[in-house]
Amino acid sequence: MPEPKKPKSDGQEPDFSQRTPGPDRRKSVVDKRAHGTGLERRRGPGRRRSDFMKAAEEGEMTHEQFLFIKAIDAYKRVNEVPFPSWTEVLEVIRKLGYRKTVDSSLKLDAVEDWKEPADAPAFPPSEEDFEDAA
Repeated sequence: MPEPKKPKSDGQEPDFSQRTPGPDRRKSVVDKRAHGTGLERRRGPGRRRSDFMKAAEEGEMTHEQFLFIKAIDAYKRVNEVPFPSWTEVLEVIRKLGYRKTVDSSLKLDAVEDWKEPADAPAFPPSEEDFEDAA
């Protein structure tokens, strides 16, 4: 029987048993994740993706998703920014007509939930608007 080929190095194979002992880094990352917010993407046993999420991940967008993507794309082109800030994304969302009219289904720490009327303006009037009216 032929002898197995040896690696073309200094003749020693790496010894992975001599790694530095310490906590498993993967566990420290997992432990820091916030659970129970309603935003978890990972499915656990018994949790299935909604049809809405399945279709989006497979490239079949709803009218709402397509409109949002086109609005963000238009914002990026008009303002010549490759990555809008979260404040800019919220601006686009409000200009699309979205308002916070119901209680949140998310459980977020240190944030007060609120609602506004469905016919609320996209942006609160500024001091300049009051000066222009006078």
